[in-house]
Amino acid sequence: MMSVAFALTTGVPAFAEEPSTAEQTIDVMNKLFGKHEGLRANHAKGVVAEGSFTPSAEAAKVSKASLFQGPAVPVTIRFSDATGIPTISDGAANANPHGMSLKFKLSDGSDLDVVVNALKYFPVATGEEFRDLLKAASESGPDAAHPTALERFVETHPAAATAGKTAKTPSSFARQTYNGVNAFIFIDKAGKRQPFRFRFVPVDGEEILTSEEAAKRGPNYLMEEIGPRLAKEPARFRVLAQLAESGDPTNDATKPWPDERKTLDLGTLTVTQAVADSAEAQKALLFMPNALTDGIEVSDDPLIDARVQAYAVSFSRRSQ
Repeated sequence: MMSVAFALTTGVPAFAEEPSTAEQTIDVMNKLFGKHEGLRANHAKGVVAEGSFTPSAEAAKVSKASLFQGPAVPVTIRFSDATGIPTISDGAANANPHGMSLKFKLSDGSDLDVVVNALKYFPVATGEEFRDLLKAASESGPDAAHPTALERFVETHPAAATAGKTAKTPSSFARQTYNGVNAFIFIDKAGKRQPFRFRFVPVDGEEILTSEEAAKRGPNYLMEEIGPRLAKEPARFRVLAQLAESGDPTNDATKPWPDERKTLDLGTLTVTQAVADSAEAQKALLFMPNALTDGIEVSDDPLIDARVQAYAVSFSRRSQ
């Protein structure tokens, strides 16, 4: 908080506070992508679908969460393109990583939210670093002198240069693998704690387009393809949990765990239909990574709270 003397000389209210990191993050997203009334600051372009989740027998052994104890539960799913540009072409490089957000309707009437995307790991480890990455990008236009702010940022944050390359353009939202870059904690009935990361793998396999193939698709091909696809037959995803071992970092989303780590089959997500009015449906949807249930907890990953705070700011602004 600034001093009274400084405030008086600048004409700023004596007790004015700096915007929060989340507010600064949304501000710079609006600078990069523009302000679009009623839409998300990031992943603005999306489509909403409905389906269900059926747990596996193995899931109940690792977590006491009700999600894994009973019959199938309804799920609301939102697929999306990256950026806050609602008119971005689905096949554009900047539309990666595509995202999938899920709201599981639990038997007690509460919701459990999961937010995943096509990245294999995140470009930065904290909310402050993500704000600074966006800020550097906003200051590194084609006329910026070299080294640009973004080039200087990447020099000290190597994952920022490589993470984006791990997400590719799919032929369909139903044919992409979505990863949970943040770690969470399972708690079983005996109180044992097991760190894990989510992974959603299409049963029909991942199908990735080359940049040339993607450029030939229509600007809304992903949004337009998913509804008719689901009308013909459901899309299914294997819901997996990659289990951490001792020494695997849970507080740094820039560091993927080794591929050889055990992967547990949690069950099947079945996406059955697109909603009738997706544009209207998604206005009311807010997916919060900390909206969990007994048997699943947040880890020490600082990005989880950073995402929660930023999503809340974005939702508040688009709801005004």
